[in-house]
Order: sequence, then C-alpha cells, then structure tokens
Amino acid sequence: MGSVDKLLVGLMVMSVVLIKAYADPDLLQDICVADLTSGVKLNGYACKENTTADDFFFAGLAKPGNVNTTTGSLVTAANVQKIPGLNTLGVSLSRVDYIPGGLNPPHTHPRATEIIFVLNGELDVGFITTTNALISKTIKVGEIFVFPKGLVHFQKNNGKEKASVIAAFNSQLPGTQSIPAALFAAAPEIPNDVLSKAFQIGTKEVKKIKSKFAPKS
Repeated sequence: MGSVDKLLVGLMVMSVVLIKAYADPDLLQDICVADLTSGVKLNGYACKENTTADDFFFAGLAKPGNVNTTTGSLVTAANVQKIPGLNTLGVSLSRVDYIPGGLNPPHTHPRATEIIFVLNGELDVGFITTTNALISKTIKVGEIFVFPKGLVHFQKNNGKEKASVIAAFNSQLPGTQSIPAALFAAAPEIPNDVLSKAFQIGTKEVKKIKSKFAPKS
C-alpha cells in the first residue's frame, strides 16, 4: 500500500471515530423510564426498574392553563420531569396559553429546536438570528412556525381573544432561559455597572428594572 493510500485510509478511520464521538448514541434498550428520585448524576436520568403505563402518560395539556402571570402567558411543560418515559427518547411538548395582550417573553431553548402549532387565536411570533436579523410572522389557527435551536424568540397575542399553542421539541428537556430574567434576576446579581454599560442606561434604571423581577414577599 502506497503512502497516499495509507493516508486516505487513516483519514477515513479518523472520520469514523469523530462521527461516533460526536453523534448522539442510539438507545441500548427499548425504554429507560427516568428514576427522578435517583441520586446518580448522568446526562439525563438513570433508568428505574419497574415501569407502568402512567410513566408514559400525562393529561396536563388537555385544558387551558390558568394564566395569572405578569406577562399574560403560561407555559405547561410535558417533558421528562412530567413524563418519566420520555427519558432517552429526545422529544417533549409544551402548551402555552395567552390572554389578550399576553407575551411569552424573549427566551431561548439551549438544547432544542421548537415548532409550534396554533390551537386558538392569533399570534405575532419571531426569532432573532446571530446577525441580529428579526424573522417574524403573524400565525393563526392551524398554522405552524419554527424557532431554531438556541436562538432568541418570542410570541405575543395581539388579538382580542385568548390564544394557545402546542410546542414540540427535539429534546426530552429542552431548557428555557428567559432573557429578561437571566439578566435582571440572576443570583448572585449581575453587577449594575455591567448592565448599565451594556444597555446604555443609568444605574438607577437598572435597579428599577431589577426591582420588577425581585421575588414578591
């Protein structure tokens, strides 16, 4: 075998190794119902021994949530923490309900792409690319919109009626990071001078915004 052939074979072997190293592993069993009480720390949850149909069942999305939030929206998650049978399956759902004027504030899902299906009402939705381009649209009943993984996005009910969507994720636990809360309600706090310089506002304004996110006593 010539040196060129050896080099090509070596590159092929390295490619296979890298693909295996960076691809998500396939399931090694039919199911792995999450043991939510286990102290074992994994990238996911340990499997529990005894499973029932209830491990794969959740009725929490059947009815609208009771929206009583300052933003006018309520997210009801159906992830592995609610449905242990989702462990290792890489999927989950949520229901989001909005009162008229309700907003699901700008946020990200660091571990999943999201696709929403409108059940009721009409929503103005959008996401922001890493080049700060806004991709937005108004969507109605029966329509779908996709938010790419990790990008900041939002939904706003500008209609006069209540609205609701079902959201699907390609992760058992997509994670949610609300941008306003992350910046102004972090613990320990982000220093006021950092936020003041970032947003080009005074420290008094920063403190005022932070007070809006302070826990209610």
